[in-house]
Amino acid sequence: MTPIYNFMSSARQSIEMTMYELSDPAAEQILITDHERGVRVRVLLDRDYSGGSVNQAAYSTLSAAGVPVAWANDSEIFHQKTITVDDAQSAIMTANLTSQYYATTRDFVIMDNQSADVAAIESVFTSDWSGAVPSPGPVGADLVWSPGSEPQLVALIDSAQRSVEVENEEMDSSAIEGALETDASRGVAVTVIMTSDSDWDSAFSQLESAGVHVVLYPDTSSALSIHAKVIDVDGAKAFVGSENFSTASLDYNRELGVITSSTAVLGPLNSALSGDTASGQEQPGTSNRAPATSATPPSAQTPTTPPALACSPIDDEGGCYESGEYCRDDDHGMTGRAGNGQVITCEYNNAAWYWESS
Repeated sequence: MTPIYNFMSSARQSIEMTMYELSDPAAEQILITDHERGVRVRVLLDRDYSGGSVNQAAYSTLSAAGVPVAWANDSEIFHQKTITVDDAQSAIMTANLTSQYYATTRDFVIMDNQSADVAAIESVFTSDWSGAVPSPGPVGADLVWSPGSEPQLVALIDSAQRSVEVENEEMDSSAIEGALETDASRGVAVTVIMTSDSDWDSAFSQLESAGVHVVLYPDTSSALSIHAKVIDVDGAKAFVGSENFSTASLDYNRELGVITSSTAVLGPLNSALSGDTASGQEQPGTSNRAPATSATPPSAQTPTTPPALACSPIDDEGGCYESGEYCRDDDHGMTGRAGNGQVITCEYNNAAWYWESS
């Protein structure tokens, strides 16, 4: 969290925060210090769901220090996790500011300095700060707002040509599940990485039956907890944000995410997802199951259509890397997956960088 703390401390004029859960004494003290040195600080906290009880202590601490803090409209859950500094850059987070979970939870933060995005985020914050009922926000350059995010996320999944990797905390959206199953049925390599939860067993079973690779982590204190909300398509475009795969999160809550093609984001993101896939437990019966195919006769198929690739990253010709091949400069230190499913890492060996099997 050091980069986030440094980001918050860098404020010179303003800092605006919308946070589902705030229970981090270090972050709270930074907000107080910012306020005391003349930065305009505004903190908007959820109180409709668990946020209400979790946030009460932080609300009281900030209020006592004179920091402007407000409860969000409690007609819906404010599940967004965003920090904007000096009207110039926003941290769009999958993580809450709850320090007890930092060491054991998978989360991501995208730092967004696109002026259209920052302006859109500030516009929505102004409306939400006034106590308005949440409504869809302006898309800026590439933002994904709830309420109303389902169509954008389904369209992203539908756009996949080779692979889809997903991390999420919930699997309770028929639209998202249907899109993942459709991808698998048309030959896209689909991987879902989550923490095991009996609430989603039925969804997992249905996904597995459609050919989706389901990779689970045990719901124990010693295991990595998958809290991130990510859709990575073809290793080339990804959604990262606060939206869980549920009707409430997609259609009613206040949520915020972003869809990006930035190589600076996708490199480490793809590496993290590959590592999470390799370290989790693929569910029995999914690793060798071929995805269902359509009834299109062979004569009607286009012979130039390339096979689906379950690998990442994708090489410059759109194919898979294999162990022993040279790495690109951008891939140094990255962990990926070869065309045969083997985990490979870009390592320095004999005066050059090669993909090596792990």
